[in-house]
Formats: sequence, structure tokens, C-alpha cells
Amino acid sequence: MKAVPVVACVLGVGVVIALASTAARSGTQDESEVPPGSEAEALDIGIDAYVFGYPLVTMEVTRRVMTNVATPAGARAPMGQFANLRTYPSPEDRDVTTPNADTLYSTAWLDLSREPYVLSLPEMSGRYYLMPMLDAWTNVFQAPGKRTTGTGPQKYAITGPGWRGTLPAGVVEYKSPTNTVWVLGRIYSAGTPEDYDEVHKIQDQLSLVPLSAYGKPYAAPPGSIDPATDMKTAVRDQVDRMDMATYFGIMAEALKNNAPAPVDAPMVQKIAKIGIVPGQDFDASKLPPGFATALKAAPKLAHAKILGHVKDSGALENGWIVTTRTGQYGTEYLQRATVAAMGLGANLPRDAVYPTTEKDADGHDYIGIRKYVIHFDNGMQVPVKAFWSLTMYDDKYFFVPNPLHRYTLSQRNKFMTNPDGSVDLYLQRDNPGGDKEANWLPTPLGKFVPVLRLYWPTETDPSILDATWKPPQVKRTE
Repeated sequence: MKAVPVVACVLGVGVVIALASTAARSGTQDESEVPPGSEAEALDIGIDAYVFGYPLVTMEVTRRVMTNVATPAGARAPMGQFANLRTYPSPEDRDVTTPNADTLYSTAWLDLSREPYVLSLPEMSGRYYLMPMLDAWTNVFQAPGKRTTGTGPQKYAITGPGWRGTLPAGVVEYKSPTNTVWVLGRIYSAGTPEDYDEVHKIQDQLSLVPLSAYGKPYAAPPGSIDPATDMKTAVRDQVDRMDMATYFGIMAEALKNNAPAPVDAPMVQKIAKIGIVPGQDFDASKLPPGFATALKAAPKLAHAKILGHVKDSGALENGWIVTTRTGQYGTEYLQRATVAAMGLGANLPRDAVYPTTEKDADGHDYIGIRKYVIHFDNGMQVPVKAFWSLTMYDDKYFFVPNPLHRYTLSQRNKFMTNPDGSVDLYLQRDNPGGDKEANWLPTPLGKFVPVLRLYWPTETDPSILDATWKPPQVKRTE
């Protein structure tokens, strides 16, 4: 409540009442406490609308940045074309939070409003891969990959919600709930030059063509470039810095092509009270007197609510937040927004779980001037069928430069073992030296966040999915 007077100086007494009401809200609120049609109600709805639309706005800004090129280059490609990363991401890659250093990304953005696209996947020869398809609200509606469809050649027609028609023989339909689709492919790589070459051969055979061009010679057209698009600032920072009018304007624009789900009807009815209506532009000047002023406080308060939910986004296991509520969200709007903020493009739990820890075993923030260890007992196995890794991020969830260019430790590493066969992983700023370097994950000088990646968790005991397996604690050593 200390922030209320500061905001009050700008917005006036009417908004102070609304801020007090909202600040006291833990997750749900008796709407009878807020006078209908008041500025307090407008702010309350504005916060809900911000949280509801956060993944949609984040996806839209991400799409604009990642497709704002004439031809594919690095992590970016025009609409309807694959961007194939040829190496693991680097600290300079800041389009998407929590990048991984285990797979090579092959991503594409599609607009299905005109016609479907046909995706052709080549023979993977047993290699692990995952080609999840996300709608504009970050729900994974299909996830072809080694777990679900095997590693042989496959063809899929990705169709929009309103498309009806006949597909060529051998092409399986995947219907998207929205016209905007993000194909967020990941192909496992050992990270060696030789294995990079093998994955590049697979990437070069990935194909996306409009249905009307399927089976015909096709050359993708060059993309258009919007010079007004910010290509330097991280997407999450762009979204988080938006004022009310900009944020709700982009949300309304994205809603024109990406309708909410039927279960969202109550929320759609609610946000219409502040001028956010699917298919229409957002115009704050048309709101009742005082509403626009009250809504100016919504982004900051809603963003704090999203970040505040991190600790409640999953179960706390040995200091790790472990959630199996990713990829499909229903009406869990706060969960969906938090996942979009912390790890846009999260998979279904059956494909991947991402334990995250922000506090050490004593409950303190991780900071690079300290030293930490993770101890794995002899014989302790991580129960996954694909791979596991431990990745280091700064407090913004991006890679941190270090002398070894090492951003992750995983089952690929050859660890030094203790005399009893156990393994200690060292998280610290300085090189521990000698054989311990093999077990060293460099940290930044300031705050940092370790994240585990557990791809294709087993469903037999012990299992990550039912919490019978728990990550070991991160303990401070000095």
C-alpha cells in the first residue's frame, strides 16, 4: 500500500480508492465491493484485461520483431518461412526469454486467415525433436515430435479456425484455434560441429508452403520491413514498458485475427466495459469520463501481479518451483500470463517441465558474489526419456556472457565424480579450478536464476509429473 500515495498525486482521490481495492486483492475478489460503473471498477477490469491479454500482446510483439526481415536471417524470417538457428542461442539473442542451449530452434510464424500452410517434416533418423504449434494465446494445440508422432517423414496442413475444405492425400489436418500460429520447433543437438552439421541437414529439409502451392514449384516472397518496429529492445521489455493506450491498442488489433476461446465469454463481456471488444479498435477517448485516467494505473499494477504469481505458479519442491500447468491454460489467465512472461513458448508438461529456483536452500536470493552447489547422490537419475539440463540466466531470464561460453550443464557433460560416486555441480562466478571446472556453471555477478529443463518426463515411478521425483536443493557454500 505504500505506493498508493505516489500514484494518487498523479491520478487523484478516485483512483486511490481503486488502488486500495486492487492492492488488497489476492487473486479473486467479491465484485460487489467495487461500485459498478465507477473508476474503481474500471481499474479493476483494466487489471484483469491486462492479465488476460498479456500472452496475446507478447506473442504479437514477438511476431512483429521476429518477422521484420526481407529474408531469413538467424532467428528471424518473414511470415510463412522458417528461421533456422544454426547454433545454440547466445547472450545477444533477446527476442524470447529463457532460451535453451540443448536444441537448435526452427521457428515460423503463420497467418492462416487467407489459407492453410502445409508443413513437411523429413526423416529424423531417431533424433529427438519437437515441433509444437502455439495459437496466439500461447496454447499448444498440436505437438508433433518423437514422443507423439515418431521420427519418420510427416506432412501436416495447419488450418485456421474458419477453414473448411479438402486436403491432398497423406496430409493430416491440424486445426488452429486462431489465425496466428507460432511453430516453435526444437531439434536436439550435442553442440559439436559435427552434430550441428547433421541437424543443419534436417533443418534444410523442413518445408512450409501455402496449401495452394503444395505440390508445385514455390518460392517464398520477400518479407516487408516496418522501420518503426523496435528490433533492439527485448520483447518483454517492450511489452512491460507500454502505457495503457498502446497496450490495449495492440491487444484490440490482435483480437481481430485471433478470437478468444468460447470459455473466455465472461471475460470478453467484462472487458467490453472498458472498450476492448473483439473486432474493434480500442479508443480511450470514447470511454466514460474518468475511466481513461483510472486505467493508466492498470499496466503497472497488473504487471506486478503477474510477476508476483511466479511463486504460486507451481509446487515448491526443495526450493524449486515445479509446475505442470503449462501449454494449455483454460481460464487460468494469471498462470498463462506468468508463463508467457517467464518462458514464452512453454511446452505441454508431457513434453517438458521447467523447474525454476529463485531462492537458495536458506531462502536467500542467488547472487554471483556467493558460491553454491547442487549435490546428486550416487545413482540418482533424472527420470526423462529425452534429455535434462541445468541452465543459468540473469534476473531477466537471459544468458550471461562468461569465459567458457557455457550456459548450461547437462547429461552431455562428463562430470567429475566424488569418491562415493556422487556428483556436485558448482554455481559460482569464479572458476573452481582443476577437475571441478567440468562441473562448473558460471554465474553473473549480480542476481541469477537457475532453470532445469526436463524433456519428455517418464510417467512411471519416480516421475517428475506426479512429484515423486524432486530436484536436489541448491545450497550456498560461502
